[in-house]
Amino acid sequence: MKLSHFGFNLPDELLAEYPAENRDESRLMVLNRKTQTIEHKMFKDIMDYFDEGDVMIINNTKVFPARLYGNKEKTGARIEVFLLRELNEEQRLWDVLVDPARKIRIGNKLYFGDDDTLVAEVIDNTTSRGRTLRFLYDGSYKEFRNKLTELGETPLPKYIKREVQPEDEERYQTIFAKNEGAVAAPTAGLHFSKHLLKRLEIKGVNFAEVTLHVGLGTFNPVEVEDLSKHKMDSEELIINSKAVDIVNNGIKNKKRICAVGTTAMRAIESSVSSNGKLNEMEGWTNKFIFPPYDFSIANCMITNFHTPKSTLLMMASAFGGVDFVKKAYQEAIKEKYKFYSYGDAMLII
Repeated sequence: MKLSHFGFNLPDELLAEYPAENRDESRLMVLNRKTQTIEHKMFKDIMDYFDEGDVMIINNTKVFPARLYGNKEKTGARIEVFLLRELNEEQRLWDVLVDPARKIRIGNKLYFGDDDTLVAEVIDNTTSRGRTLRFLYDGSYKEFRNKLTELGETPLPKYIKREVQPEDEERYQTIFAKNEGAVAAPTAGLHFSKHLLKRLEIKGVNFAEVTLHVGLGTFNPVEVEDLSKHKMDSEELIINSKAVDIVNNGIKNKKRICAVGTTAMRAIESSVSSNGKLNEMEGWTNKFIFPPYDFSIANCMITNFHTPKSTLLMMASAFGGVDFVKKAYQEAIKEKYKFYSYGDAMLII
């Protein structure tokens, strides 16, 4: 498949700046691969598509406030620092992105907060915008992490032009979020409310939790026409024995196995046995899923509406069928569905 197969015109007004007022009242488009039919529902109607013993695989990663603003020494220039991953806890080394990058060189110091108690020194250039920072802070490691949380803000995607608001801290986090480490939310999970979750549990739906710490690499543009030459960034992945048992039991009993989001799908497809069962895993994955692709675990998927030429759209197309998903996206634009992180949802069965 070629990159150009995944281009389409997306009107700017369909990019969701705000979430739905209630989590489970976003819109839901249902794609039935067998009948090639499309239905228009509300997300809470998802209840109607699942029965006792079915399995939903959810990503329990938690977004941390990864965006900081500091001032460069001497000039006082305002610099955005986006925390990507911690490299060394003891030395307080972090991989970050800086903006504007042209002003930031090795040896520069950045000061954060009104009292400048947190300072970072640039010790390496990693990419054009990437730097390695050593944070200098007098307190304990726990106090240092608390300081980062205090000074950081919710890392809403760049397409959202408005200021971050207090409610974003809660809304840009799924209700199952518990393991901190993501710099972006697994957005398909944002549509679940506590009430909907409880109703699904009462109906007998089982939930298997995996952890895939979403990195910015998920959103990196694909810059090669030949998709087989695109390299995904690695993301940390944990699949424990409890999740494995729930999923494999569902497979054995021929139940509906639903990956909630591209991150959950990527997680389970990164750890499959030769007989099509899920394995435990603790490590990293750089798996890139694009058409054609044979999925081993899930027979159902929930996902948001993605932007043109994104790796997320490619995965959804691999699962739903390229032509069928393209038709669904044309319908979504016509019906004014909302796209991207705070947008509406699609269920592919």
